[in-house]
Amino acid sequence: MSVLEALKGVLKMALIHDGLARGLREASKALDRRQAHMCVLNEACEEEAYKKLVVALCSEHKIPLIKVPDGKQLGEWAGLCQIDREGNARKVVNCSCVVVRDWGEESQERSILLNYFQTEQ
Repeated sequence: MSVLEALKGVLKMALIHDGLARGLREASKALDRRQAHMCVLNEACEEEAYKKLVVALCSEHKIPLIKVPDGKQLGEWAGLCQIDREGNARKVVNCSCVVVRDWGEESQERSILLNYFQTEQ
């Protein structure tokens, strides 16, 4: 299982348990209050000040940061879309930043991400 697949599972579990902060306002508040377990940032975000703020808050509070190449995919994983009858995502909104405040349940995906963060340091 790749890191991005594990990230998808972790975000889905956190969404179910109401543990996601989506967008700059929610994410910056969660990061500043040190409620965040991890942060996911979209690499394709055009606003440089946005990226600098999120990276600075993560490094200041020693919160793990992972970067994702596609904002639409991050928006789908964060639940910023509508699901049609067949189970396909429709009207997906581009997302630049997601913060996990609550992991939800213990899972294999979570342990894969934690191992990834430990080896990354």
